[in-house]
Amino acid sequence: MDYKIGDQVVLSIQRATDLGYVVLIDDEFEGLLFRNEVFQPLGRNKDIKGYIKNIREDGKIDVSLRPLGFLNVIDLDCDVVMDALKNQGHLMLTDKSTPLAIKGQLNMSKKAFKRALGFLYKRKLIRLLDDRIELI
Repeated sequence: MDYKIGDQVVLSIQRATDLGYVVLIDDEFEGLLFRNEVFQPLGRNKDIKGYIKNIREDGKIDVSLRPLGFLNVIDLDCDVVMDALKNQGHLMLTDKSTPLAIKGQLNMSKKAFKRALGFLYKRKLIRLLDDRIELI
């Protein structure tokens, strides 16, 4: 196995478990995609792009659907927020919104949402109000 943390791979969903999803990595190795990191519907035997998150001492591999590291994901997260704002004019979400509300509207985690808000706010692209977010 010549994988390094952060490598892009093809994942095929094999089965669901209590922890998440057992996946086949590049049709060769088995790995685990944790349930709390999935923000999209997954189908069995559906190929999706993933990333090596961790290779444990026992040889087991943890994977993610998102690239690792802030710089690799911030543009993707900002694009999701900006696209929603452009389509709807505003978002009835704030940094105090529940993770379920954020996932329901944007299919992202609260952590990713808050990072994107901070990034966009610092660049003066959005206005944060008590009950919503607006484009500037």
